[in-house]
Amino acid sequence: MAAFDPWDPAFLADPYPAYAELRARGRVHYYEPTNQWLVPHHADVSALLRDRRLGRTYRHRFSHEEFGRTPPPPEQEPFHTLNDHGMLDLEPPDHTRIRRLVSKAFTPRTVERLKPYVEALAGELADGLVRRGGGDLLAEVAEPLPVAVIAEMLGVPESDRAPLRPWSADICGMYELNPSQETAAKAVRASVEFSDYLRGLIAERRRKPGDDLISGLIAAHDEGDRLTEQEMISTCVLLLNAGHEATVNATVNGWWALLRHPDQLAALRADHSLVPTAVEELMRYDTPLQLFERWVLDEIEIDGTVIPRGAELALLFGSANHDPAVFTEPGRLDLTRADNPHISFSAGIHYCIGAPLARIELAASMRALLERAPTLTLASEPKRKPNFVIRGLEGLEVKIA
Repeated sequence: MAAFDPWDPAFLADPYPAYAELRARGRVHYYEPTNQWLVPHHADVSALLRDRRLGRTYRHRFSHEEFGRTPPPPEQEPFHTLNDHGMLDLEPPDHTRIRRLVSKAFTPRTVERLKPYVEALAGELADGLVRRGGGDLLAEVAEPLPVAVIAEMLGVPESDRAPLRPWSADICGMYELNPSQETAAKAVRASVEFSDYLRGLIAERRRKPGDDLISGLIAAHDEGDRLTEQEMISTCVLLLNAGHEATVNATVNGWWALLRHPDQLAALRADHSLVPTAVEELMRYDTPLQLFERWVLDEIEIDGTVIPRGAELALLFGSANHDPAVFTEPGRLDLTRADNPHISFSAGIHYCIGAPLARIELAASMRALLERAPTLTLASEPKRKPNFVIRGLEGLEVKIA
């Protein structure tokens, strides 16, 4: 299995051939460097995301010792306290309770109401890029749009938003495979600073409620839908991190793919009605979240291989999205692809609650750039981030003639 190496720059540049090799070799593979079972096929990944014998956590049923796992080192406690109280890393009933409260902010009607704001901001950002004759698409369009939208929803004042992206990046470093001590130290520091900031903001909203999600969570708590302060802080961090991380990377991965496929970009420029299917295809073609993990709470069997309780599965989203059993010519970028059951937003009870908003943001920024920057071209070859799980670029320099 030499081709699968999540620390090899050649693999990070293009992991899809290695995934094809994994799929050809079977449905599940033990990977010793991370002590995980790799699952590369779409049907298995899709089914296992919905399988209640698996969980994002095991702490609701087992202690670390009962599950055969070593507790995290004490110095990492601030990160784990923050992470473990967010709904992404909880199982029912806690997950159900928190998701029910948060989902009120992501109803189709609420998200649709945000559309004019999102489209206006996307237009402003694209206009700025055009005025400057180009620049870094990542820093000037891809990042500011979703960060502003989720910060606005939560009620984070504009003057306080600068640290949000760096805090998020440092925390998300812990989601990579086998993170280093330096990565853990950065995540802990960001967890402390982010939590302290939100504790202050929550206290401010208790005194002076606004028309925002934090005020809504406080009101729901006061009406009997209980959220501890830690759950509220962890939920806000999760929404801020998840609310922009995938969108930022989907935007730059998508434009980098378009710029490498001039025929597809030309077709999109000629027909903007392709934007909805283009958004789905670009998320499939170069998946922003390559892997999602699940703990085995009760023994399962995959293709004759018994996976014991206490094991960890690595569900390979990037591989599933390139499975020829589901996608015709999966290595081909096809912006007209109509049958596209990609799993970039996950599935089951942990399906991305912000998926409708992410789609609006991705479509808005794409339309704004197509309309305002029809001559946009690549200025220099981008550098890929040295990450595997969260797949993105360091930047994407473009020029506008």
